[in-house]
Amino acid sequence: MVIMLIGNKSDLESRREVKKEEGEAFAREHGLIFMETSAKTASNVEEAFINTAKEIYEKIQEGVFDINNEVIFSVWILVRSGRSLLLVTSCP
Repeated sequence: MVIMLIGNKSDLESRREVKKEEGEAFAREHGLIFMETSAKTASNVEEAFINTAKEIYEKIQEGVFDINNEVIFSVWILVRSGRSLLLVTSCP
């Protein structure tokens, strides 16, 4: 499974509730890919999907994912105490 943890609204630095380092540490501890994005400025939005696709491709090349089986993609948006996280996942 590939999971990307995305901290969004990175353009609102003055209203930040989670430090970038916290997000990076959480992702590292849980084996996730981490990026911060901003839809408003388009910062890292495309890169987030490209990086996830690259990770999935690498897992296919390594034989972790079987391309003969359907790969299911899902997007989860979690909002908690004013914080938003976008998780883009793939499950073989």
